[in-house]
Amino acid sequence: MDYQQHLKKDKKFAPLLAEANHTIKKRKNTPVRLMASIISQQLSTKVAAIIFSRFLALFDGKEPSCEQVLKCTNLRSIGLSQSKVHYIQNVAEFFIANQITDKQLYAMEPDAIIDLLTQIKGVGKWTVQMLMLFSLGQEDVFAVDDLGIQQAMTRLYKIKFETKKELHTKMLAISSKYTPYSSYACLHLWQWKDQGAI
Repeated sequence: MDYQQHLKKDKKFAPLLAEANHTIKKRKNTPVRLMASIISQQLSTKVAAIIFSRFLALFDGKEPSCEQVLKCTNLRSIGLSQSKVHYIQNVAEFFIANQITDKQLYAMEPDAIIDLLTQIKGVGKWTVQMLMLFSLGQEDVFAVDDLGIQQAMTRLYKIKFETKKELHTKMLAISSKYTPYSSYACLHLWQWKDQGAI
C-alpha cells in the first residue's frame, strides 16, 4: 500500500499529505551520517547544515573515513563544542573497533540498531532514530523524543498533558496508527511545522 493511502485513514493527519510526496532512501557512509546527527543535536537545521559543510571542508569537501576523522586535530575550529568533538571521535573509534559496515546496519532490526549504536558515548536513541530514518531506509521510525514532532502533534491533535511522560504516552497511542509508515508521518509533521503551521 502507498504510504499516503495508509496515513489518510487518520482524518486529522490527512490534510498534511497535500504537500510533497516523501521518499526514504538508504545512504552510504553510515558513520559520517551518525556524525552529522551529532553535529545537529540541539541546533536548527540551518545552523547544523552550515557546521556540517565546514566539517566536510576540513577534508577537501569529501566525506572522510573514520581514520581521517581521528587524525583531524582541528574539529573545534568549525564551531563544535568539546563534547561534540569527543562524541564524533567516539563514533569513529567504535565503527573501526567493531568493523561495522553499511550493509550490516541495513540488514538489522530497528531495536538491534538502537542497542548497538547507543553503546557509543554521546549517541542516544534520538540520534540513532535520525540515522535510521534518513540514512538506513527504515520506514517505521517514530521519534517520540523529537521536539519538532512533539510540537506538531500537540497542535495537530490538540493534546493536553501535565507531564512529559503523559505527552509521550498520548503520542505513542496516536502514532500506532502510522505503523508501518511512521517515518513518513514524521517527515510530514516536520514539514507542516516548518511551513509555519505552528
